Amino acid sequence: ATEQARLKDDFEKNGDAEALIHGRARSVDHLLRRIWSALDMPSGLALAAVGGYGRGELFPASDVDILVLVPDGFDVATEPRIEQLIGGLWDVGLEIGHSVRTIDECVTWSSGDITVQTTLLEARFLDGDRSLFEQLELVLARILDPLKFFKAKRLEQEERYARFNETPYSLEPNCKESPGGFRDLHVILWVARAARFGTSWRGLADRDLLTTEELRHIRQAENFLRLARIRLHYIARRKEERLLFDHQEKLAQAFKLQATASKRASEVLMQRYFRN
Repeated sequence: ATEQARLKDDFEKNGDAEALIHGRARSVDHLLRRIWSALDMPSGLALAAVGGYGRGELFPASDVDILVLVPDGFDVATEPRIEQLIGGLWDVGLEIGHSVRTIDECVTWSSGDITVQTTLLEARFLDGDRSLFEQLELVLARILDPLKFFKAKRLEQEERYARFNETPYSLEPNCKESPGGFRDLHVILWVARAARFGTSWRGLADRDLLTTEELRHIRQAENFLRLARIRLHYIARRKEERLLFDHQEKLAQAFKLQATASKRASEVLMQRYFRN
């Protein structure tokens, strides 16, 4: 809690969104490793960050998604320390999303669910048996079909757009899931990672998949969305991704936006949001 308060205070002073989300991820990394060590977890198990946490990004109220990787034949039911690990993480105030799986189970779930495959695409080793985690990486890389993955993510995107009425211009948009929001940026990078084109905007630019001007624009848009989402979490004091009317004026104040002769500050904010 002290570390989260420090990160928030730093953010209020400097407005550095990237420092906040990466700083929170590093803070949670350190905490998880301490708890893993304190419980003296069995050898042969590995702890990994997955999803957005695997990317090394944690917004103020984002869930902490982890994978406990176990070897074949390991009986989870007879190992109380796994339950103690998950319970301990909840006890210290983290919103945990967790799974306990073997490599074969990861492959089975990944093959049948594009969401699970995407989550594991960004898996990052934290503690325990590194060789077991590296085996998982090799197996997942071997079964990943970039073209099939691309088509599945496009279909998933179309279904998501339909849920949000095919428009980014909702009066109360979801800054993560609505068309034009964070998820669209993620899709580009996921597809690029699967095709081994790169794992960052800079990497795509280096391969001539983004022009210098496009790189500048996409970084600006990403930073604006990060700032909006961070401030939204702080204003709502929970994981809130929707720019609800109740939050828009406060969000405009957080951005230090002023009303004009013809627009309220909240309208200035939303105009900027839609441009991004």
